[in-house]
Amino acid sequence: MPRVAKELNALAVKRLTEPGTHAVGGVSGLILQVLPSGGRSWIIRTTIGGRRREVGLGAFPEVPLADARIKARAMKEKIISGVDPILERRQARATLAAAEQRGLTFSKAVDAYIKIKVDQFQSKKHRDNWTSTLKTYADPILGSMMVEDIQVRDVLRTLEPIWTKKNETASRLRGRIESVLSWATVAGHRVGDNPARWAGNLKELLPAVPASVVHQPAVQLVDAARWMVDLRRREGIGSRALEFMALTAARSGEVRGATWDEIDLKTSLWIIPAARMKMKSEHRVPLTAEAVAIIKALPRLSETLVFPAPRSGMLSDMTLSATMRRMHEDQFKKDAVGFIDRVSKRPAVPHGLRSTFRDWAAEHTDYDGALAEVALAHKVGNAVEAAYRRGDMMEKRKAMMSDWAAFFLLLSES
Repeated sequence: MPRVAKELNALAVKRLTEPGTHAVGGVSGLILQVLPSGGRSWIIRTTIGGRRREVGLGAFPEVPLADARIKARAMKEKIISGVDPILERRQARATLAAAEQRGLTFSKAVDAYIKIKVDQFQSKKHRDNWTSTLKTYADPILGSMMVEDIQVRDVLRTLEPIWTKKNETASRLRGRIESVLSWATVAGHRVGDNPARWAGNLKELLPAVPASVVHQPAVQLVDAARWMVDLRRREGIGSRALEFMALTAARSGEVRGATWDEIDLKTSLWIIPAARMKMKSEHRVPLTAEAVAIIKALPRLSETLVFPAPRSGMLSDMTLSATMRRMHEDQFKKDAVGFIDRVSKRPAVPHGLRSTFRDWAAEHTDYDGALAEVALAHKVGNAVEAAYRRGDMMEKRKAMMSDWAAFFLLLSES
């Protein structure tokens, strides 16, 4: 018969410090293992499925003698009933790991999403704005919630406080929450419908907010000639960028970010890649003789940028704004009026030049309104936009932009 180990009490077990294994009795196979480093832990030697196995029961003294004996007896009872405690433990660990993998908070989901999608953001400013919106408005409510637990009512609680007061911000916030939760679903962290979805979901629960269109102050058509005269007299890269912007009816960022390889002087065409466009579609801009002349006269201050900042890098939006502000202030000193918007009576700004172009096309020409919208890189409907991007329509746009330049320049020279 196998020898039965003497049953030790708690004090005797505490005194076991010699490295090796020590049977403590009370339950056959229960052993205190002492490591050379001084660490001590419980193991039980037993037979599972015909094989001799050693199973850990925890560290000593965190698991005292009495608890070790209880654990050892419970394990032996499982073995007798046909349960493999080692396999059971592995399965439990796998289940826990899977639960932890799924147990992702919204705040951590935002961080993970941004880290993965970082290259898709237009700029660091765009990424920071995207993050700031979620941290400011979503984090207080959704931040600590598990993504799998977020429901429609939680998204509503996030959006409702700012839905009518800051509707544009709230709309962007909703879209960003939807994107994060969509990623979390595909990544296996949640299942079911996206609670931030708009159509057939939040659209039915949130009040409709009237769209408010904020028009940028524009140079009036009656002031366009003298405005151009003033601008052409001014020196500096900012003045030339503003003049080029006026002649092409482009956005400030499109002009400031223009590169030499986007411009083909042989065909008088400026092709702006989709990545730099607001609508994420390539935009072709026919260049008039006046616009080409501006480009040819520019010194090559940068290998890439057409209108670089004096100290390298892209020209700032404030540079163009400051140029127009000075033009208004100088003119105001002469006539106490300056260059102001007809409706708001506010000083004209660079972006308002696009409105000046649109007013000119509508009031002074017979060009189709859709043609002017395409020139502005506005979305005018898939079928129409496709038609206006064909080669023959480019010729019509060239004629329109030449007439636009003539409206500015011929009048200013008369």
